[in-house]
Amino acid sequence: MQKTADIIVIGGGIAGASVASELAREHSVILLEAEDQPGYHSTGRSAAIWVPEYGPPVIRTLTKASGGFFHAPPEGFCETPLLSPRGEMMVVLHDQEELMASEQAAAPNLRYVSATEVVDRVPLIKKDVIIGGLIDDSAEDIDVDALLQSQLKAFKRRGGKLICDARVEAISHSDGWQLECKAGTFSAPVIVNAAGAWADVIAKLAGIAPAGLVPMRRSACLVSPPEGVDTSNWPLTFGAGETFYFKPSGGQLIVSPADETPVEPHDAWAEDITIAEGIEYFQQMMDMEVTRVTHTWAGLRTFAPDGCPVVGFDAGAEGFFWLAGQGGYGIQTSPALSQIAAALIMDNPVPREFQPFGIDLDALGPARLAGQ
Repeated sequence: MQKTADIIVIGGGIAGASVASELAREHSVILLEAEDQPGYHSTGRSAAIWVPEYGPPVIRTLTKASGGFFHAPPEGFCETPLLSPRGEMMVVLHDQEELMASEQAAAPNLRYVSATEVVDRVPLIKKDVIIGGLIDDSAEDIDVDALLQSQLKAFKRRGGKLICDARVEAISHSDGWQLECKAGTFSAPVIVNAAGAWADVIAKLAGIAPAGLVPMRRSACLVSPPEGVDTSNWPLTFGAGETFYFKPSGGQLIVSPADETPVEPHDAWAEDITIAEGIEYFQQMMDMEVTRVTHTWAGLRTFAPDGCPVVGFDAGAEGFFWLAGQGGYGIQTSPALSQIAAALIMDNPVPREFQPFGIDLDALGPARLAGQ
């Protein structure tokens, strides 16, 4: 088993897999995944949608910059399209005019629609409880499994080595980095911390000040629509202020209370009371009764204090690179963020196709955070 490389990437979610694939074009790369399969945690539990007008300004820029890759992947990257039409719609209650105004100011491309058009798009919404909505028809579903598996296949084609069941337990630095895990000892001059909710844990193991990352639990469940109701063309629909959302999935509806509960990094699960609160809000908005929940789950969305990803070399530790804190936006920003991260690691300019977007590298760098 290969145990030395130019670069070791810690974390086999979409962030780690994508940057590892990019780096393997020019370097020997080992990708260490703590679980028995890549994408087990946040990547495998995502709402899976590309929304250009979602998130803080830095995220919106990265999402738009990723659009070219999603719409036209490199030749041979994948066998099926990565995106499919979905659209998103924010529904606005009678006391939420201010929220609607703030959303429109932040995202001018959102289009106002009347309560009648809201119900035309989602016929089970109760017309009498809303004043209208905001529409973004550019939002599209992401085939997350195709994206992740294609990145991993590209990584392996380029000579990269994926090692699963390799949770990092100790890190030391002496003429390069040494990482101890159950699978053995691995060494490289550069390590990339793409460990998601565990990114600060990895930093502490390396003797590096944490970035202040906070994992937030988000819960969801699957419910069945009324018999005979076709939901396949419904948009992703959420309440103003992101109080809940629902989205078609395989003939059912994903319903989430859009909770953001700070937790320690762990294998997250949905609490019954949180799911019940989400179902209650959903039923207040919808003309349907939820009689059975077919499945529940939760994922961790990890945020830096300012809500922006942490991408760059640590100022106090040679060869330690952060790629973490993507929040709930890691999949939709992964094409741009992985290529930008790879360029920074290899001391190359930002790829030409991203330069027109004016991506602020200082807003991403770890130096902006306390302790850096």
